[in-house]
Amino acid sequence: MRNKLITGSLERGMSYSDYRTLVSSLVREGSTTGDEKTQALINYTILNDKRMKRWDKTIKISEMLSSKIENFNRKVSWLVITESWCGDAAHILPVLNKVAELNADIDLKIVLRDENNALMHQFLTYGNRAIPKLIMIANDTNEVLETYGPRPSIAKEMVKAYKAEFGALTPEFKEDLQRWYNKDKGETTLKDLERMLSNNNSGY
Repeated sequence: MRNKLITGSLERGMSYSDYRTLVSSLVREGSTTGDEKTQALINYTILNDKRMKRWDKTIKISEMLSSKIENFNRKVSWLVITESWCGDAAHILPVLNKVAELNADIDLKIVLRDENNALMHQFLTYGNRAIPKLIMIANDTNEVLETYGPRPSIAKEMVKAYKAEFGALTPEFKEDLQRWYNKDKGETTLKDLERMLSNNNSGY
């Protein structure tokens, strides 16, 4: 069941370039992906388009890390579940794309959560449909090697600690989280991805 869902999703999945084209077209149309088309979600899509444009231009990968990524020699697919309104995804997806661009053995595909509910329910986070969710799949066996998301490791701990103390995320905390993303510049996501590649390739 799960393998069939993954295979179908990979076949339907968008490239990062196609996803960026989709989001930009939604901005021009004043719309958003997902089942809900509220003004708030439309506004987030507009904001996220700007964020991704910025990160596409400014994400930097060190020579050392670039070399490690280029030496990864296992053919894998990175299947990402997301929506255009997701703030965390706007910061993470450009980093995933930069890494995948460095190695032809990493095939990045993107699908939308609300169009793929059955797949999403196979990869819940603490019972929630949290996105973005990256599923790393071995192309030769279709085995799920690892999952990642919905946030980089440091941000995940920030959210966990805040919820433990206050019960729920406030608008003020969400603003603090966006400031953290801007200051971090994708470094934590890059370190997390480096670990993920290292864990799944004996020749790495």
